[in-house]
Amino acid sequence: MNDTLLQVEKVRKVFTTGSETLEVLKDVTFSASAGKAVVITGQSGCGKSTLLHLIGGLEAVTGGMIRVGDRVVSEMGEGELTLYRRKTLGFIFQLHLLLREFTALENVAIPALIYGVPKREALERGAYLLAQVGLSGRFHHFPQELSGGERQRVAIARALINDPLLILADEPTGNLDEGNARMVQEQLFTLVKEYRKTLVLVTHDRELAKEGDERFVLQEGVLHPL
Repeated sequence: MNDTLLQVEKVRKVFTTGSETLEVLKDVTFSASAGKAVVITGQSGCGKSTLLHLIGGLEAVTGGMIRVGDRVVSEMGEGELTLYRRKTLGFIFQLHLLLREFTALENVAIPALIYGVPKREALERGAYLLAQVGLSGRFHHFPQELSGGERQRVAIARALINDPLLILADEPTGNLDEGNARMVQEQLFTLVKEYRKTLVLVTHDRELAKEGDERFVLQEGVLHPL
C-alpha cells in the first residue's frame, strides 16, 4: 500500500529582480509518507524556507510539481489554497508567532475557531494537545509569562489543532538554547510518530537533522541525500 502523502518533483524556483535572476531551487525531488519525518539542512539563505513556502502554497513554483495527496498545489485556486492551509497543513515557525493578548490555550484554539469548530470543542482539543506537550499547568498563562521552550511547545500544539496531514517546520528550535531545543525536538518527533503525521522540517542544526527518517542537505539549490 502506497502511503506517500507529499511528492515534490523537479521543483524549480527563480526570483527575478529587474534584469537579474536567481535560481534558488534546482530540480528538487523528494517524497514523504505518513508517520515519517523528512529533515532538510543547509546554510542560512540556501532556499530551505522557500521550499516550505512552495509546499505551503505561499509562493508559486517556477517549474516542477508539488502534490499533496491527490491535489497539485499549483493547480489550486485561492479558495482551495486557503482551505488547504487551514486543514491539511500545520505550520511551526522559528518565531512562535503567538498572540500576546491571548492565553496559551486560546492561542492553540484560534486556528480551530477560524476553521469553524465550536468554541467549547476547540478549547477542549487545545487543552488535550497542551497536555500532550507537557503544558497542562500553563493553559491560562500568556506568551510573555512562558519560557522560550514553552512558547515553542504551544506552537507545536497549535500546529496540530486542526488535525493536519502535513506539518511544515521552519527552524523550530533555532531560537532556543540546547536544553530547550532537544526537549522541543523530542516532543515534535514523538507526536509525528504517534499521530502518523508527515513532517517536513528545515534546519541549519546538523544534530537535529540526524533525527529524520530521511535526511537531505540543500546546497546551491540542489537537494542531496545525507
